[in-house]
Amino acid sequence: MRSPEELDARYAHLTAVFAGHLPASRAALDEWHAQLALELVGASASEDRILSVSALAALIKRDGIVRMHVEQMLDQALHIRHEPGEPVLASDVPELLAVLDHIVKLAPPFAPPPSGPHAFPMSNLFVYMMMTPAGEAAFRLPAFNDALRAITAEWCQYLDSPDSANVLNEGPAGWLSEAGYKYCALDQFVIPDRAKPHWGWGSYNAFFHREVKASERPIADPGDPKVIVSANDGTLYAIARGVKATDSFWLKGQPYSLVNILNADEERVRQFAGGDVFQSFLSGSNYHRWHAPIDGIVRSAELVEGLMFSDLEAAGYDIDAGVKSLGYEASVNTRGLVYVESPDPKIGTVCVIPIGITEISSITFSVKAGDEVTKGQELGRFSYGGSTLAVLFQPGAVSRFTAGTPEKRPAIKVNAQIAIAN
Repeated sequence: MRSPEELDARYAHLTAVFAGHLPASRAALDEWHAQLALELVGASASEDRILSVSALAALIKRDGIVRMHVEQMLDQALHIRHEPGEPVLASDVPELLAVLDHIVKLAPPFAPPPSGPHAFPMSNLFVYMMMTPAGEAAFRLPAFNDALRAITAEWCQYLDSPDSANVLNEGPAGWLSEAGYKYCALDQFVIPDRAKPHWGWGSYNAFFHREVKASERPIADPGDPKVIVSANDGTLYAIARGVKATDSFWLKGQPYSLVNILNADEERVRQFAGGDVFQSFLSGSNYHRWHAPIDGIVRSAELVEGLMFSDLEAAGYDIDAGVKSLGYEASVNTRGLVYVESPDPKIGTVCVIPIGITEISSITFSVKAGDEVTKGQELGRFSYGGSTLAVLFQPGAVSRFTAGTPEKRPAIKVNAQIAIAN
C-alpha cells in the first residue's frame, strides 16, 4: 500500500485532476467510491446487464490474458489504498461489471467543487486501477479496450436520448442549479428556452456540446489570414517545434511522433515532419465544439480508433506520469484528423486533431472533404467525455505563437489568436 502522502501527490498530478475531470481532493474521490460501493451492495449478482457489459463479462471469461490482467489490476488497486473497514468498490470482476452496468444507465448528476466534479464516473472508477502495473497493461489490451469502447458507445446512445435530460434541472444535483449555472458559465452559452423542461435541451449530450454565443467568442482579425486562431476552448498544454516523423512518444520528455499521430500515413508524415504542434486540454465545463484555425479547403476528415483509458507508464513511481500523458495520448488514443489546406502556400495544410482521453469522448465531424471553411467556422464537436486537442502545422508555417507559455497553463478560447503565420 502506498502512503497517503504518496497517493495524494500522485493523484494531484493526474491529468484528469487539473483538467477538472476528477475532484481536486482525493478524499472526495474516496467518498464517491465508498458511497457507490454501499449503493451497489448485492448488485454484482445481477444478470440483467446491458449487452456491452455482458460482452465484457464473456471476454474476461474466455480470454485468459485479459482475465489475468483485469484480476491482477483489481487486486493491485485494492492494495494501493484500501483501509480495513472501508467499503470496497470493484474488488473483483463481478463487482466491476456491476459498477459499469450501473454507470451507463444514468446521466451524471452535477456535483460542484470541492467535493466534485463527479461528472466523469468512469474516470472516478478507474483512477486507482490506472495507477497499477497490471492496469497500465490491461488498458492497452486491444480486446479489453474494444470492449470498453462498446460500453461507452452504448452509454452515448443513452446520453443522446431524452431520458438522460433528467439531470438538467434546477435542484441541488442539477446542472441548471445556481452552482451548475456558474460552474458551466451558462451565461456565455445559447440556452434554447428557459421556459421549457430542461431549458429546451433534449438530452444530456445536447447540453454537453451546447452552442456558445458568437459574441462571447469573436473571431480574431477575420480579414487577416496570417492570424491563426484557437480551434477550441481549453488550457494550453504544450507547444512543440520541429517535431520528428518518428519518436519515442512514451518517454517522459513527451516528444510527438508523427507516424503514430497521423496513423502511419507516409505522405502526411513527410508533409508535417519538422513542423509544430500546439496542444491544449478541455475541462468538463468548457465549450466542446472545435473550429477552423485558418481559412481553407477541407481535404480529409477521418476518425482513428485508439485507446481510451491509458496514461503514460511511470518509470518507477513517477508522480508526474499523469501530467505527462497528453502527448502520449495524441499518439495512441481515439482521435480525429481534419486536414485544412490554406490558399496561402506559406501556411500550407493545418491538421486539427481532436482527441478523446476519458469516458465516451465521441468525435463528430461537421465538415467533409471538399468543404470550403472560413477561419472560426465549426469543424465538429465532442460528445460527453474528457478531451484534448492538438493543431499540427507544416514546417515554416508559424512565425511565432502568441497564446502564452505552457508552463503557466494559460486559458485559451476558441477563435482567439494563438499564432502569427509567416
